[in-house]
Amino acid sequence: MQGQKFGSWVGVVAGLAFVAFNVGGLPDPWPVLLWAAGFVAAVVAAVVIVRAPAVVAEPPSRQAMRVYGWCVTAMIVAIPVGASLLNGPFDTPELTVVWVVAVVGAHFLPFASAFEAPVFRSLAWTMLAVAVVGTAVTLLVGKDAAPATAVVAGFVLLGFAAHGARTGGAGIRSRSPGGGRTPAR
Repeated sequence: MQGQKFGSWVGVVAGLAFVAFNVGGLPDPWPVLLWAAGFVAAVVAAVVIVRAPAVVAEPPSRQAMRVYGWCVTAMIVAIPVGASLLNGPFDTPELTVVWVVAVVGAHFLPFASAFEAPVFRSLAWTMLAVAVVGTAVTLLVGKDAAPATAVVAGFVLLGFAAHGARTGGAGIRSRSPGGGRTPAR
């Protein structure tokens, strides 16, 4: 499977998971409405991915794969460590879900350079902005606002998944049909 399509599928699954696991914390009728909207968005993104143009991309370098591995590992470690701090000494368990959004967003930042795909930078900063706004709203309005942050993050992931597939990996180094390397778009 082509790299950008695989990444888009991961974005669809993660985006739908963010929506599905967090809509239950919202007042009625939002859970049903947002679950349905998330499902429709996932189906639309899936159709976009399936119909996306084929891009013959350079395989990721070993260095890029190392960056990927380190970032995913750091994310897997940072989520429970931050959650234990938020649930323990900081006594702000309502911010745990916002922390997850921030960590997931931050883990995309190094991907932009490693994979020569600027879309990851945009995704990372958008997710981090959602986390910052979500933190502020949760602290000002109350803990009931935190699940909405994760739901918004889910829709961000779904949107970027469809966009990444639709643009055919724009910004990713690819091979031209003649086999030569083309610069990042």
